[in-house]
Amino acid sequence: MPRNILVIKLGALGDLFHSMDAFQAIRAHHRSDRVTLLTRPAYVKFAGLMPWFDAVQVDVGARGLRFDLWLATRRQIRSGSYARVYDLQCNDRTNFYYSLLFPGVRPEWVGMARGCSHPWMRYRSDSASVPRRQLDMIASAGVPAAGEVDFSWLDAPLAGISLPERFILFAPGCAPHRPYKRWAAASYAELSRRLAARGFATVAVGTSVDSDIIDALCAAAPEVVNLSGKTSIPQLAAIARRARGVVGNDTGPIHITASVGAPTLVLMSGQTDPVRMIPRGPDVGFVREENLADLDVERVLAALRLRAD
Repeated sequence: MPRNILVIKLGALGDLFHSMDAFQAIRAHHRSDRVTLLTRPAYVKFAGLMPWFDAVQVDVGARGLRFDLWLATRRQIRSGSYARVYDLQCNDRTNFYYSLLFPGVRPEWVGMARGCSHPWMRYRSDSASVPRRQLDMIASAGVPAAGEVDFSWLDAPLAGISLPERFILFAPGCAPHRPYKRWAAASYAELSRRLAARGFATVAVGTSVDSDIIDALCAAAPEVVNLSGKTSIPQLAAIARRARGVVGNDTGPIHITASVGAPTLVLMSGQTDPVRMIPRGPDVGFVREENLADLDVERVLAALRLRAD
């Protein structure tokens, strides 16, 4: 008889891409079961495109003294009658979700929650990459890896989007609360001019929260094609497949480009651990500078990864 299985992954867009090896492995292991993903509201539509889940639920984001929302989370998990939960978030919030289920019968729980059936307490201290850590954690609960992830599902038509013939894709934004991850707009503008001299156009992508730096980039380098806020996640993947190369900060769009095989160069500050956090993908490199303001354009040019003509 099919069982109900819950996978919890709440984090940012890059965190979802880091979890896709585990998503695929869980789906393969629970081929005959009903697998549900619990995630943030911002990612429900995207998660609905993934081939690994039968349903996607919205995490209500309970905080502080909002006891009504904590109780709603408790009801949500209990009402699913889950036989097993895979906690791929492994933080204090999701550990508390396990505690919320007391008293009463708790499902099997794979994660870091104290007292759970399948604890993997070294998850946060492990120095391996996030995908490797997650695969090791679920393997401890009997779930083997399921090979390379097929991203053919992550694609979309580009009707209405005009692209240059030979272009480099820029992802110059980042989360607003992490400005240390941003290489300056002036530096991207200078890189664009250098690439133009080599026969490459440049295209900038990002979400609405990246509009300030992308507007500044385009003001300094008017030749840049500005697609900020104009693409869906699948469309960004389609654009990346057409790019000769990608340069960007440690931000969500970079995880998309890397995963679909675009030659991707990530610009990292000293606060990012490249071993643990580098995007997954077959052709990914990085340059790291303690303060990204000190990262020279020449160094980026020298490290640029390009698809063959």
